This record gives sequence, structure tokens and C-alpha cells, in this order.
Amino acid sequence: MAKPDLIIDDDDRYSRFRLIAWWDQDKLRRATVLVVGAGALGNEVLKNLTLLGIGTVYLIDFDHIEQSNLTRSVLFRQRDCGKLKAAVAAESMRDLNPDIRVIPRAVDVTTDVGLGLFRDMDVVIGCLDNREARLWVNRSCWKVGTPWIDGGIQEINGVVKVFVPPDSACYECGMTDNDYRLINRRYSCPLLRQEDLQAGKVPTAPTISSMIGGLQTQEALKLIHGLPVLAGKALVYNGIANTFYQTSFQRREDCLSHESYPRPLELPLRAAEHTVADLFAAVRSAMPATAPPLRLALDRDLVVSIDCAHCARSRPVMRVIQKTNAREAECAECGQPARPIITHWIEQDSPLADQSLRAVGIPDYDIVRVHDATGQQVVLLAGDVPSSKP
Repeated sequence: MAKPDLIIDDDDRYSRFRLIAWWDQDKLRRATVLVVGAGALGNEVLKNLTLLGIGTVYLIDFDHIEQSNLTRSVLFRQRDCGKLKAAVAAESMRDLNPDIRVIPRAVDVTTDVGLGLFRDMDVVIGCLDNREARLWVNRSCWKVGTPWIDGGIQEINGVVKVFVPPDSACYECGMTDNDYRLINRRYSCPLLRQEDLQAGKVPTAPTISSMIGGLQTQEALKLIHGLPVLAGKALVYNGIANTFYQTSFQRREDCLSHESYPRPLELPLRAAEHTVADLFAAVRSAMPATAPPLRLALDRDLVVSIDCAHCARSRPVMRVIQKTNAREAECAECGQPARPIITHWIEQDSPLADQSLRAVGIPDYDIVRVHDATGQQVVLLAGDVPSSKP
């Protein structure tokens, strides 16, 4: 049967897209994409997603706009200096295309974004400038089975990497000993974060961010449409020589990122309102066969206190290690180095069980692991489901 004649409607902003044989604008309208980072690369990705008419875009970035951002960021203006990148980018996106829904969050992806959000995405696009955040996004995506696309730029060179769990190689599969060493340098001997070891500003031109951001968006477009992608591979561009080449990552079967969670038990709990003890009680109620004792695994190590052996003083901290500065390990009384007391488990009889889930470092809408004598149960804090969730 012959196809009907294609009618081009110039009043349809997506009419030229529909001329592509495999294009499905409804798929794009229903799609939900998470973009992590709103710098030079993130600006290009966000602009492209907006023009394509992606239905819902979540945007994570806690940074503020500086003068130096203006030469490489199409969504920012001079008047925006000092404002939050996420908020300004979202406003510009809505102005570009009122069809889309964008939800900005000025938070740190490693500490403040629950796994439930990663689970709800069709694809995650990373526009990051450090290995630690990339590793966290990689492990988060693998736990919930969401594909993600990493991009990196420097000067006029760039790279795009596509990772599709559970079968492809992942970001950590391609990490070297030097990568781990550079991540570990951000933490001092007492294991707390070193603020003065932040990576320096990476020199880039707007041309390379346009190119790599375009390629990242194009790979996301293919994933949403179910087209083949370069899973477990990198596309590398050399701007001096004007050459592209592909490289494949070898999948490491012992890679620490390859943990995948089963379908979680959904419980109507909220991180800010419910305690660890409430979580244990809810699990026991939903699964009567649970064998005590119960304990909660923490994905983010919790600094409970700073203890000084010299003057026998203990100062409560109750923050995840990523948010605890190494300078805090100095005793305020005697000035001597003190020791952080760190935990990654909370037992049911621990005093910490009376703390709220958020107080022990669990973000809203997270997926947590409760262990008993026989194994573990994976739980979604479904009470925190975003009101703007599709």
C-alpha cells in the first residue's frame, strides 16, 4: 500500500523533523532526560534538547554564573552573573520552547539526588568536569539500568562516551590507576574532603562544546528512538588534526560499578520525615518473613563525629563525607588533629536509628538497601516521588 502524501505544515514547529523517515516526535514529547552540569557543554546539550522538543528535562547544577562563562554558554547573559546556572538555564529553555517542561535543581549530584530520579529517566547526559561526579553518575545509572552519555572537552578537543547497562562496558571499566589516584587526592589522610585540591579551570572554546554537545544529544536522540548506539565505546575528536576515531572499552567483569538493583519495594516513606527505625518497621510490615537483625547500608559514608584523642572531646558532625571539609578534623579546643568517626552501616539497635533518613545522608526519592540475616531488600522511598514526575 502506497504511503499517503506527506503534508508539510509550516505552523508545526517540528515539521522539518517529521520529514526524517524514522522520526517520532511523540516519543520525544514523552521522553524524560536528566542533564548533569550546566556549563559550556551542558548549555549546548540543554539548547539542543529544547529545540528538539524533549518533553521533560531535569537539570542538576549547584554552581553560579561567572563572567568567564559568558563566552561559552549560549543560555546565559551578562545580567545573569551571580545567579544559579540551573535556574537561568531553565528560564532560557522555556523561552526557547514553551512546549518543554524543565525542572532545575541547584544541588550536588553525588549527595542530593536520589536513585529514584535516575530510575525514572530515559537517558542521563553527563556534562561534568571531574572524575568523582562521573563515577557517581555511572554507578547510579548502572544500579537502576538507565543509559548515560558522558562528554568531555579541553581546548578544541573532545570525547563522547555512551554506556548502556547492564551489558556494555561502563565508565569505570575504562578508568586507570591514575584516575583513581586523582579522585583520592581530593581526600586527606583522615579521609575528609580537601577543598583546595579542586580541579583547575579547563580551557575550552565554544566551538568544541557545540560539537561535543551536539554529538551527545544525537546519541540521546538515537537511544530514545531505539536506534543503535556506540555502547561501551568512545568517539574522540582531535581539533588540531580534524580527525575522529573510535575506541572500545573492555568490559571488566569485576568492575565495582556493575551492581544492578532488582525492582525495589516501594514504601510511602519520606527522607525528611521518617527515621531509620521507621524504615525498618515498614520493611518488617511489608515483608513479615524478614529475619532480624536489620541494618541499613549507606551509599554515602556518614561522618558521625570528630573525636580528639588529646583532649577527649567529641564534636557531632552528621554529614556525609563528601560534604565534610578536612579542616574540620582539627580540634577546636586544643588545635590538634582529630579523628573522624565514619560509618557506612546503621544497625537497628544503633542510636542513629532514631535519626531521620535525610539526617544520615539519604536524599529524597532514594533507593536504599536494608539487610537482614538472609540477604538484602531494596526499597524506594516512594513518599518522595517528585510532584512534577511524568
